Amino acid sequence: MDYLKTVVPSQLIAERGSNLVIINPGSASVRIGLAHQQAPFNIPQCIARYMSVSEQGPKRTVQDQMLNTHITPSQHLEREKAYDIIASLLKIPFLDEESVNNSFPRKMGRVDGYNPQSGRSDSAFSWTSVIKKNLSSSLSIEHLENVGVKDEALNKPEGVDSREHFEWKFKEIIYGDEALKISSTEPYCLRRPIRRGHFNISQHYPMQQVLEDLYAIWDWILNEKLHIHRDDRNMFSAILVVPETFDNREIKEMLSILLRDLRFASAVVHQEALAAVFGNGLSTACVVNMGAQVTSVICIEDGAALPNTGVTLPYGGEDISRCLLWVERHHQTWPTIRTDPLAKPIDMLMLNKLKESYCQIREGELDAVAVVHSYEDGKPVGVHRSRLSALNVPPMGLFFPLLLVPEEYPPPPRSWFHDFEDMLEDTWHMEFPRRSDMSDGLFLGVNGGLNMWENYPVFPTRLKKEDNLGLAEAITSSILSTGRIDLQRKLFCSIQLIGGVALTSGLVPAVEERVLHAIPSNEAIDTVEVLPSRSDPTFVSWKGGVILGILDFGRDAWIHREDWIRSGIHIGSGRKYKDSYFLQAQAMCYMNS
Repeated sequence: MDYLKTVVPSQLIAERGSNLVIINPGSASVRIGLAHQQAPFNIPQCIARYMSVSEQGPKRTVQDQMLNTHITPSQHLEREKAYDIIASLLKIPFLDEESVNNSFPRKMGRVDGYNPQSGRSDSAFSWTSVIKKNLSSSLSIEHLENVGVKDEALNKPEGVDSREHFEWKFKEIIYGDEALKISSTEPYCLRRPIRRGHFNISQHYPMQQVLEDLYAIWDWILNEKLHIHRDDRNMFSAILVVPETFDNREIKEMLSILLRDLRFASAVVHQEALAAVFGNGLSTACVVNMGAQVTSVICIEDGAALPNTGVTLPYGGEDISRCLLWVERHHQTWPTIRTDPLAKPIDMLMLNKLKESYCQIREGELDAVAVVHSYEDGKPVGVHRSRLSALNVPPMGLFFPLLLVPEEYPPPPRSWFHDFEDMLEDTWHMEFPRRSDMSDGLFLGVNGGLNMWENYPVFPTRLKKEDNLGLAEAITSSILSTGRIDLQRKLFCSIQLIGGVALTSGLVPAVEERVLHAIPSNEAIDTVEVLPSRSDPTFVSWKGGVILGILDFGRDAWIHREDWIRSGIHIGSGRKYKDSYFLQAQAMCYMNS
């Protein structure tokens, strides 16, 4: 303890951070890196597997999308009503007025929030090369260059019989960004093991396959990005920073992947919101996490999460991107191309870039000229210069979610929740008999994991899910549920926005204004403030995981691989974070240094 009080934070990271891997899995991407890195790798959490002719059958290029894409007439009407409400607030024409004005040129608005460094939408994506070619030893590279061979995987050498000198073969597995840019004509099936804050289990995507895919993605990142190979991982420990949406079993399954399959020496679990608070050098805040597919709100007091304040909202950045497409098609400013972000993931990548480059929240008409790309199978990428309009409407869907109309995915089969423990009920202190078909890595014994979970800031039950609750109402409901006026006043002035959507220009004043408007008039609260983030909101939870992992290294909450696999978990009586004021002070010291 005396050493920790005097050590320089950077020295602490150098000493302890070289063997710590922080993993922060989201619905769309996973942030993973070594503790001494300035920022993690941010990689799409997806995998594309090659399907042989016998496996293909009815073509299913995206396995997890058993969804209802049809918008009902009532949903369409609600969406138009939401648009008009937003139009009134932003002082722009209503939908029925737009049709009258479409024949007249609109005045172009300057996009103040446009940041070329954040990734312009002008550049097109390239289709992923799914073929790998092995050069025959009978033909030298110099000879191929002499006959005009191009350095592109799909180009056959000119003047050379490729059947004699090359072995053409499909790549078995493609990961991350490249997996999203595979043409649907190729024999691949894209899988996303996590959707909307939970394992993406369905009748077409069983739990075992979800876990295998998640393991394969993380294993690939460790090997290819961090260069930590399987035989060396017994020298590394893992910090799992989990979103609040995950259930107990999902967390335990991920721990099994880390300890049993990826072979880390030890691991510890931290909540995403709690890590975000420490990542920004705070101890008390209302954390609003706006990811690609889920938005969650929860309050933290003195370094401890308050489970009864948690709310999860089933929409995020990808829904805003799809709403952008709907708005532009309604205004007839979108090119006459087949853009389908659900069936063609590459289209979602394009829409995300457009949203990040041009969408913002501000009053007045907001137009911009942008380059839109079309990705048709078997054709070169099309380039279309278009005038996009009402670019300030889609992000306002955070406050009026009926505008977004999130696509519907079927819930996991109920049997999945009952084959180990029911995560929809409070089974925190129940005893579970061991099933005959359960592996050692999953069995916690009779109350075997009780002490461990008591020492973890992990929720015993799922967060309250609100389908049609707007962001401002969710924040207000979360803070008011604390029931203490002194804490409520502090939290309303300590709102922390994290996640990729938090980078939206104009969002901070919009949240402050809308939350203040949502507070009931009988509440004695008249000030709302969003605190600026000290680091990139996309990575602040990962950074907080670094701080918690380094300061907490060696405490009782860590699980060792041998304990997990051989005999369940037998953890001693470690203090909870809310009892460790010194830990908070160290976090403050780190952030202020």
